[in-house]
Amino acid sequence: MKNLVIIPAYNEEGCILNTVQDIIDNAPDFDYVVVNDCSTDNTRKVCRHNNVKFIDLPVNLGIGGAVQTGYRYAYYHGYDTAVQFDGDGQHDAKYLKTMLDKLTESGANMVIGSRFIEKKGFQSNSVRRVGINYFTGLIKLLTGKKITDPTSGLRMVDAKLIKYFAFNYPSDYPEPESAVTILARGNDIIEVPVEMRHRQAGKSSINLRKSIYYMIKVSIAMIIAKMKK
Repeated sequence: MKNLVIIPAYNEEGCILNTVQDIIDNAPDFDYVVVNDCSTDNTRKVCRHNNVKFIDLPVNLGIGGAVQTGYRYAYYHGYDTAVQFDGDGQHDAKYLKTMLDKLTESGANMVIGSRFIEKKGFQSNSVRRVGINYFTGLIKLLTGKKITDPTSGLRMVDAKLIKYFAFNYPSDYPEPESAVTILARGNDIIEVPVEMRHRQAGKSSINLRKSIYYMIKVSIAMIIAKMKK
C-alpha cells in the first residue's frame, strides 16, 4: 500500500523539522508532503534548506485549502491512504501504524485519532473542550454517530475518500463539517485512542473572535451538509 502523510503548515518554522523527523523515524511505511500555506515566517526556507518534501502554495488558502492540496497530491499520485498530520508537533507518528491497521481491518473509510477515549496526554484547554463537546453532540444529533474528538486533525482516509476530498473539502475549520458530510454519504468513521502533545512552537491562529465565528459557521455548514447528503 502507498500511504501519505499530509502536513499542512502555516508559520511552523520552529517545529516542522521535528514533525517530519518524527514521521521518518516512527512511520517508515509512510511518505509525507508538507503543504506550506504561504507562510510569512521561514517555514519555506527551513523546508528547502533541509531537503524536506513540500508543496509551496502561492497564496494562503487556509487549513481547508492546504489539506485539500495534499489530498489532490495523494489522488494524482495514486496513494491508497492519506492521513492529515498537524505541523505543530502535537501529533505522534507512532500511532500511524495502528491507525492504518484499524483502517484496513475494519473496512471503515476514516480513522480519527482521539485524545478523549483514554484521556491521556494533552487534553486541550477548558474553553476548547466545551466547543469539542458541542460538536460531538451536534454530530450525534445530525448523524446518530458519536465522535469523541470531532476537531482532531489526526485523521486517516482510504482511497475512496482521497478522491472525494481532492475535489470536495470545506475551506474553513473542516474537521467537523467533513465528518458530517461523509457520514451523510454512507461512509463509516471509527476512532482510536491516541495521546497528543502541547504545541511545540509558535501559536494557534484561533482566538476568541475566530472561535465564535468558527462555532457559528461550522454549525451552519454541518446542518447544510446533512441536508445535502
